[in-house]
Amino acid sequence: MPIYEFVCNKCGNEFESLILSGNDSVPVCPECNGKDVVKLISAGSFRPQGIPSGGGGFKPPACSSQSGG
Repeated sequence: MPIYEFVCNKCGNEFESLILSGNDSVPVCPECNGKDVVKLISAGSFRPQGIPSGGGGFKPPACSSQSGG
């Protein structure tokens, strides 16, 4: 059961809501009870193609030459 982030277009409040699978209803803003809310893309739910899902993320390549001084 994923938790999604939303922002209310009426008052600007950002909030999280648990959305049950199969439930397409949009939550109501807990601050102003507004129904004009938009789902945000959060870091936890967005992953560019080619990035592995487990452990770590981006790791820069190791330097093959050592700089001497």
